[in-house]
Amino acid sequence: MLLTGTFVRVVDEKQRITLPKRIRETLASGKESSAQALFLTPGTDGSLALYTEDVLTELGHRLANSSPNGRDVRAFSRLFYAQAEHVELDDQGRLRIPSQLALLAGLTNEAVLIGVQDHLEIWDRTRWEAYLAARTKDFDQIAEQAFVVKSS
Repeated sequence: MLLTGTFVRVVDEKQRITLPKRIRETLASGKESSAQALFLTPGTDGSLALYTEDVLTELGHRLANSSPNGRDVRAFSRLFYAQAEHVELDDQGRLRIPSQLALLAGLTNEAVLIGVQDHLEIWDRTRWEAYLAARTKDFDQIAEQAFVVKSS
C-alpha cells in the first residue's frame, strides 16, 4: 500500500472529514473485504496519523523488536496506544475525529491530509502550512540525511 498526495478538507461541525476516493480505495486494498479496520493515533509534529490495522500491527512489531524495556519505548507505547482510537468511515467516506485527538492536533475548520507512504497524516491547515514553509527550504539537506546509512 502506497499513500501519496495532499488534500485540503473541511472539518464539519461534527468533527468529520471526507477522505478522497483514491485514498479510501488505497486503504481498502490488500484485503479481501473493503472493511479494513482503521486507527487514528497521535502523529508527530502536531499531526494525527491514520493507519490500517495491518500497518499499525507491523509498527507494533517493529517497536517491540527495538527495545521493549527501554524507557523511551515504554513511554512512547503508553502515550501512543492510550490515545489511539478505532475509527470507521461512514457511507459518504467521512471519518469522525475523536475530540481529544482533534484537540491534540489543533484541528479547526480546515484540515490537510497527506499521504506518507504507509499511513495518512491529518494536519490543521495552518499548522501544516507553517511546517511546510519552515521545512521546504531545507528539502535537499533533509533528503541527504534521510538516506544516510547508519552504522551499527
